[in-house]
Amino acid sequence: MNVPDSDSEDELPPGWEERVTVDGNVFYANHLTKATQWTHPRTGIKKVVNGELPFGWERCVDKNTGKVIYVDHENKRTTYTDPRLAFAIEEKDHVNDYRQRFDASSTALQVLHGRDLNNKLCVITGGNCGIGLETAKSLCRHGCHVIIACRNMEAGQMALEDIRGCKPDAKCDVVQLDLASLTSVSNCGEEIHRRLLPTNRSIDMLILNAGVFGLPFEKSDDGYEKTFAVNHLGHFYLTLLLKPLLKVGSRVVVLSSESHRFANLTADTLNPSTLSVESSQYWHMTAYNNSKLCNVLFARQLAKNLQDKGISVFSLHPGNMVSSGLARNWWLYRIAFFLVRPFTKSMQQAASTTVFCATAVELQGTTGVYFNNCYRCQESQSGQSDVMAVKLWKISCKMIEDSLGDRAKGLDNIELINEKIADCQDQGHNQGQSHREREIC
Repeated sequence: MNVPDSDSEDELPPGWEERVTVDGNVFYANHLTKATQWTHPRTGIKKVVNGELPFGWERCVDKNTGKVIYVDHENKRTTYTDPRLAFAIEEKDHVNDYRQRFDASSTALQVLHGRDLNNKLCVITGGNCGIGLETAKSLCRHGCHVIIACRNMEAGQMALEDIRGCKPDAKCDVVQLDLASLTSVSNCGEEIHRRLLPTNRSIDMLILNAGVFGLPFEKSDDGYEKTFAVNHLGHFYLTLLLKPLLKVGSRVVVLSSESHRFANLTADTLNPSTLSVESSQYWHMTAYNNSKLCNVLFARQLAKNLQDKGISVFSLHPGNMVSSGLARNWWLYRIAFFLVRPFTKSMQQAASTTVFCATAVELQGTTGVYFNNCYRCQESQSGQSDVMAVKLWKISCKMIEDSLGDRAKGLDNIELINEKIADCQDQGHNQGQSHREREIC
């Protein structure tokens, strides 16, 4: 497995040594002058290490010398050097300040290199195939317990076999979820609660990965246009249902697409009829682009609502025309995706940004950010509209209530729209920063 090269500027001058304090701060010892300092002698940067040892390592005490040694069980070797130094990160003045460590060519396993996820639990939708399966497989290889939520249980079982073929002792389960049915979403939420309740476990990572593309016009079980229902509404409702299982430090990762930049929704046209169009106004590309904008707007508002609870939310673009099965609904798209396959990301590369958002240590304290190629990227102008985000939230809640009636759960037991936003009048707003929108910001 290839690992990212280290930066040459981080090399220490002769006579210097890098060490770690008990509380995880990196310091530098100069053996020539017998002095120590907190800043790197070349870059002047301060660094800290994660509290966890890298995957497969154990801290022990040598019985003969009494010295602390580190045992690498994967490679059957020992060292006196703290292995966390290889993964030290820069101490930041602001939570959104971080250096880009990965790019479009990086893989999910490179992002996870050294990470021990043994005590982590992830719920991922659509983890039975494509990018979702690669994401689940990568997380499991590093010890994470992954619950795959998917429509096709047979395909889900095949995914478990695939994952256990790579890691026989992988902790992985599958649960039924049809995002085109709000009743199925409700049942899935209940099932995950039922499984986790006896263990008193929380969800560390909720990855909303599933999606459809290129569908002919079709309505969901609840009477809504299916692309919108699967890509946004089902995920929206699932998140509300699973919110009580999130905790401080949990992350919600929403897979969107650069296609959100081509959506035709505005603050004035965003309404139930444009989100759930009839067949006469339907074009599958517009439906997909609009659903991906909904993903960005949902993540934006969810981040605002959960930021005081210590829960981070990110949206992202995994890659262009990745051969993931997304194009399976029309033969012409299958041909197009096949032809560009040599020039697009591999499945491992496509999963890297998802894994980065779900696990990267440097993102602690960061929320409400859109990522592309494992780095922060600016959303479209519409994707930055707080007015549209609030409006979409209220419309989504109304759709769920209209469909499920008294059976709707998770809408009134979670206060996700504060009073200031709830009082916002939808009329008269546009994508520009009006006076009222600046107040919301």
